[in-house]
Amino acid sequence: MKETDAAPSLVQEPVIFAELDLALVNALQLQPRASWVDLAGPLGTTATTLARRWDRLSKAGLAWVTASFGPEFARSRCISYVMIRSEPAERTSVVEQLAQCPEVATIEVATGGHDINCDVLTLDLRDLDRFLTEKVHGVRGVISVSILLTTSLYLEGSRWRLRSLDQDQLNVLNKSTMSRTQGNYVNHLDGLDRSLLGHLANDGRLSWAELASLTDASTATVRRRVNKLISSGIVTFRCELAHSLAGWPIQASLLAQTPAADVDRICRVLAAWPECRFLAAVTGTANVYATFWVRDLGELQRLEARTSGHFPSLTVVHRMVALNTPKRMGHLCDDEGRRTGTVPISPW
Repeated sequence: MKETDAAPSLVQEPVIFAELDLALVNALQLQPRASWVDLAGPLGTTATTLARRWDRLSKAGLAWVTASFGPEFARSRCISYVMIRSEPAERTSVVEQLAQCPEVATIEVATGGHDINCDVLTLDLRDLDRFLTEKVHGVRGVISVSILLTTSLYLEGSRWRLRSLDQDQLNVLNKSTMSRTQGNYVNHLDGLDRSLLGHLANDGRLSWAELASLTDASTATVRRRVNKLISSGIVTFRCELAHSLAGWPIQASLLAQTPAADVDRICRVLAAWPECRFLAAVTGTANVYATFWVRDLGELQRLEARTSGHFPSLTVVHRMVALNTPKRMGHLCDDEGRRTGTVPISPW
């Protein structure tokens, strides 16, 4: 079993996301590794204030930055969704075992036909088969397993936005956001690359000096390597938050079916909806998989009605509501979504 890196102990105090906290999270969604000095101007405060705010949020497990798979990974590697039915008495044990697997990025305990849904990142289909054979099938309490494979990824957590900033703030931050122009594809990752990715998966805001110390390399080398990994699309960064405490207590997913000719058009429109957090075209009877963050179950009902009205050819075949998310992109979470520890992903 992989040792879990524990997060700092949670601060036991009333949870309040102030406007500046939400603005800071939104800014870090746009520029996860920006310095406090660079963010202070657009947010209308000081670097010291931002550093203090982030320290509070991070120590309380309310927000964190992590390395995630980039667009090149989504195109060239395997992203799958493993949906498990388990014995009720064994569900907690099954979740705990799966949470320790670096291939498992996210786990949801949900309503619906499958009570444990996992986002799984592997190099290829053979690695997926090994994961299923060695770490899923045969686990005590697992009744059945269903697999969906991503054919096109339209939206995921690194591209979802909190929408707490005004347009002027967005204009400033977007102008200075790192170029997304693709560089030379990194076909082979060496030991230093993998070490850097592992440390950044644990804490995506580690400084160049901290990374150099952790990897026994120079700051110039780690800066060059990380920037190359970013520009080639291998890695990106995302700022996560305890969504239920920030006003989005309901996370719900829809599996839907539509004619193949309509999939791309529908997904591109859905990906622009502010409630949409994740969206993929997938294999199987259902070929569209969408996840939404909403404020209540009534909003979910209205959202599904809106979806049906906009896309007559789209038929919802399965609905899932997350009861809790024990793991989100390699970070362990409590029932309210606060980070409590880390089992870093290692799909590279």
